[in-house]
Amino acid sequence: MSRPRIVFMGTPEFAVASLVACFDVGEVVAVVTQPDKPKGRGNALSIPPVKALALERGVTVLQPPKLRTPPFSEELRKLAPDVCVVTAYGKLLPKDVLEVPPHGCLNVHASLLPRFRGAAPIQWSIAHGDTETGVTLMRMEEGLDTGPIISMKRMPVSPDDTSAVLHEKLSRLGGDILRESLPAYLRGELKPVPQPSEGMVLAPIIQKEDGLLDFTRPAVELERRLRAFTPWPGVYTGLNGARLKVHRAKVGTGKGTPGAVLSAGTGGLEVACGEGSLVLLDVQLEGKRVMSAAEFLAGHKLAPGSQPFAAPVENKS
Repeated sequence: MSRPRIVFMGTPEFAVASLVACFDVGEVVAVVTQPDKPKGRGNALSIPPVKALALERGVTVLQPPKLRTPPFSEELRKLAPDVCVVTAYGKLLPKDVLEVPPHGCLNVHASLLPRFRGAAPIQWSIAHGDTETGVTLMRMEEGLDTGPIISMKRMPVSPDDTSAVLHEKLSRLGGDILRESLPAYLRGELKPVPQPSEGMVLAPIIQKEDGLLDFTRPAVELERRLRAFTPWPGVYTGLNGARLKVHRAKVGTGKGTPGAVLSAGTGGLEVACGEGSLVLLDVQLEGKRVMSAAEFLAGHKLAPGSQPFAAPVENKS
C-alpha cells in the first residue's frame, strides 16, 4: 500500500517516540490523547506531550473524555484510518473502536508479553529483578494486553537502571519496533501469533503504599524496589512519625534483626533486613532537602542496635 493512514492514540512522554515513528512510516491523519489536566500550584491546564508534538506537526488532535459516549467510533470512522497505533493512551478501547480500522488497532507495550500485562510493566520488571525486558507490538483485543503478538524487541535491564532510565530506553525501542514491523505487518508479511498460555504476570498500577520499605524483606528486593519506584512514588520509611524518603541505597552484607540499625556513619546508614542489609546513602526527611546519610546523621543520632523505623503517620487532612 501507499503510505498508510494512521490514527495515533497516546498520551505521556513515553508515547512520543512511537508517534515520531508513525510520522516516519505513514500519514498520521489524527492524534487521540487524554484531555488536558490541571497541574502545579496554579492548576494551569497542561497539555499531554503527545498533543504538543501533534500541534507542532499540524495534525488534528482529538481529546474525548470517554470513548463510548457519544460514540467515538463514528468520529474515528470518518477519518478512514488503515490502522490505529496505540502507545500508553491510558484507557481501554471498546469493541466498536477496535473494529474500525481494517488492519486493527496495534499496541506498543513495554514488556515481553505475556509477562507484565497491565499499567506499570516497567516498574514491576525492575522490582521483580528481571535481567531482560523489551517491547511487544500486538494487535489489540478487548482484554487487558491479551492480543496476539506481531513482533518483539528485547533489551537487557542493567543492574543500576531506574524506572526513569528504563522508561527512556523502552520509549526509543517502541519507536524502533514500529519502524521495523508496522510496514511489514501492513504488507501482510508479519502475522499476529497468539500469546503463550504460560508466563503471564500482571503489572498493576503503582500505589504510593508500594514504596513503603518493609525491612523484613531481603535487602536485594528493597534495592530493586527503590530503582523501580524512582521517580514515583519513591521508597520511604518512618522516623519518629515523619516520612523518611530514601533516594539512594546499596545492598550491604550485615546481619541482624530486621529494621535494626547496624551502623551509622560516613559510609551510610546500614539497616538489617530479612536477608542481608540495606545501606541508605541519600535520604530526605519530610519537608527537608535531600542529603547524604552522613549529613543526615550529623543532626539525627541513631545508635547501632536501635530500631527507629516504622510506617510513617499519614496526615489525613
